[in-house]
Amino acid sequence: MRIAVIGGGPGGLYFAALAKQISPHWEVTVWERNAPDDTFGFGVVFSDETLDGIAQADPAVHAAMSAEFARWSDIDVTHRGRTLTSGGHGFAALGRRRLLEILQERCAALEVDVRYRTQAPPPQQLAAEYDLVVACDGVRSATRAAYADTFGADLDERAGRYMWLGTDKVFEAFTFIVEERDFGTLQVHAYPYDDTRSTFIVEMDEDTWQRGGFAGSAGLDLAPGASDEEGIRRCEEILAGHLDGHRLIPNNSKWLRFTTVRNRTWRHGNTVLLGDAAHTAHFSIGSGTKLAMEDALALAACLHEHPDVESALAAYEDERRPVVESTQRAAQASLEWFENIDRYTGQDPHQFAFNLLTRSRRVTYDNLRVRDEEFTTAVNASAPVPPMFRPFRIGGLRLRNRIVVPPMALSTAVDGVPGEFDLVHLGTHSLGGAALVIAGMTAVSADARTDAGCPGLWTDEQEAAWRRITSFAHGQSDTCLGIQLTHAGRRAAEGPLLAASPLPWDENGQVPREATRADMDLVVRDFVRAAERADRAGFDVLELQYGHGHLMSGFLSPLTNRRTDEYGGPVAGRLRFPLEVLGAVRAVWPAGKALLVRVSAADWAEGGLDEADAVHIARALAAAGADAIDVSTGEVVSHERPSFGRSYQTPYADLIRNTTGVATIAVGAISTYDDVNSVILAGRADLCAVGRAQLHDPLWTLHAAVAQGYRGRAAPWPGPGGPGAGGRASRAHRPGAAAPRTAAAARRTGAPAMAAAGRRAGPLNGTAETPWTSVTPVTPAP
Repeated sequence: MRIAVIGGGPGGLYFAALAKQISPHWEVTVWERNAPDDTFGFGVVFSDETLDGIAQADPAVHAAMSAEFARWSDIDVTHRGRTLTSGGHGFAALGRRRLLEILQERCAALEVDVRYRTQAPPPQQLAAEYDLVVACDGVRSATRAAYADTFGADLDERAGRYMWLGTDKVFEAFTFIVEERDFGTLQVHAYPYDDTRSTFIVEMDEDTWQRGGFAGSAGLDLAPGASDEEGIRRCEEILAGHLDGHRLIPNNSKWLRFTTVRNRTWRHGNTVLLGDAAHTAHFSIGSGTKLAMEDALALAACLHEHPDVESALAAYEDERRPVVESTQRAAQASLEWFENIDRYTGQDPHQFAFNLLTRSRRVTYDNLRVRDEEFTTAVNASAPVPPMFRPFRIGGLRLRNRIVVPPMALSTAVDGVPGEFDLVHLGTHSLGGAALVIAGMTAVSADARTDAGCPGLWTDEQEAAWRRITSFAHGQSDTCLGIQLTHAGRRAAEGPLLAASPLPWDENGQVPREATRADMDLVVRDFVRAAERADRAGFDVLELQYGHGHLMSGFLSPLTNRRTDEYGGPVAGRLRFPLEVLGAVRAVWPAGKALLVRVSAADWAEGGLDEADAVHIARALAAAGADAIDVSTGEVVSHERPSFGRSYQTPYADLIRNTTGVATIAVGAISTYDDVNSVILAGRADLCAVGRAQLHDPLWTLHAAVAQGYRGRAAPWPGPGGPGAGGRASRAHRPGAAAPRTAAAARRTGAPAMAAAGRRAGPLNGTAETPWTSVTPVTPAP
């Protein structure tokens, strides 16, 4: 087989070497436009998993890399004059120049034909002359551009600025530096890669970059390979306190904007994309070199395992795409966290460090506890119980913990009257340990139901049925009970549909009637009467459904509100009617009870609600009397494209909470107590709604308490039952309960480490640590 490789970076060279090992008779040719010693960049970081794969596939390359690795296990977070350390992370780094030398030597030993200083022939020509073309030609891939219609590239260029630099200061750990100045906040990602140097990446948002005086030199027409010397001097000046007299070292260092590369497919005929040509992930999660070398491993293995190129390329993409997309989701969360770092800089240093370390939602509370229990103990110092079991006050209610059972569409009512199933469902969940259980979706009128089985609260019979349920549940536990009131709008099941604008839910849907002022007056009346009934029925919490494409959501979203009167147009107009309903309900709902509003903070469709809209809406709802915002997303339009994933809606609760100071409930794909603890401890939300996991196990909260060895008042077992011996056994086997002294602990105390994982040992930089005092306070952003 004849194989053409475009690009002699680490991914291309490593694939070429692996291909030659699979079959020495294959003809493998690599085109690299630069000289062999033209190396841009500094250190490259590898995970243990990647290194294990390299060791199995090519022991010679692994041995050469391992002999020169800088290894460390700690992460240092420097914030407001203090450095906090989390250990047990396990990194290895190598200079990019040295990595290329190792791969170049390996290719030479295997007789790979590497053509330096040579531009590759056009992709179409290579595809005709070779059996396989592997395009490793980077973010600006010419191969990808040549087959643009096939690959379908999506290039997401961010607004922030960053610059790759080196320094002759050798950091002791992977170090995050957060520097707050009067012109804004900038952050540094730094890590050692040999005995003399570290990588030093400076990053900031566009406004900070402009106000900080960096823009002047960026516009200069710099020659290829030249660096922004003025910008580098400015960085040295601002960050001098962290460099300790050491210098910053340039290498083609310019201010860049990060571009996330995604492709609809990675292959076209016998041509395949690899590394940055196929995908990128923000550098705060991992290196592009690591991903490219993992691609090379997978592609070589698929060529070995499959009989022809076509099936091998299909298998390669099937294997790698889920892994890459998972990495990109984590990287996107990390990227956006750093883009919005000003939301969090007001946090206590311990909470800030925890928030930073868990920003991607891959590293969690339990994960950190296993790695370094001393660190999580320090973060938990103010309340040494799992974060999910800390009380929280919402409106006039004190909730015993942070768990909410959200409204679920059971569709078991008859004529809107909840029956035995609802009694069992809510009664069971009220015994399961959650602090709040919300019934829903409950229609405020007969024509407001989502389906025929939807419960309601517009008749005396319905009110009496709900009172029977709340009386039973309150008689068994002190769990707070809530009910969600809604008008389904254009998502209603039958009858003449009512909506903000005459737009059907989907192309096959019924066209609704645009709500008139008279219609709106009736809706306000129905919500008020239903709220009064909910109070008499014994509910402690009322939630108004302003999301998911229901009537109020239809007014809020620009995709579904096309009105030209005072109830349409800008967000203030779109809010007018939902605020009228909220104000009227607030006037009749008792002050000693809690009033929530659920919103869809994003429509997941072009032209829908943006972050500024979500913040404006949340502020307005809170000002009108909402005690907390239940932050969901989507279901507003049928053509939505949600970005599903672990805790995927939590960033919107985080946005609202940490921008406005309004209490929030996080919802969506939160299924483990570890997720809940991570969300609460990082300050991303005040409460967590756990739905599907509670359906699977109505005692989910109590079982979470047993698993964590918690026996306090925040998780009371029903009288006849109890946790039994399970709590004791769980405590004994709790991960990290008897963890050895880590390198991080040694650096904190100066004592020797039992687990020698750190690259260097030494005292913790900065001042002595003091306990973190609170997880609850929120500092609103301007």
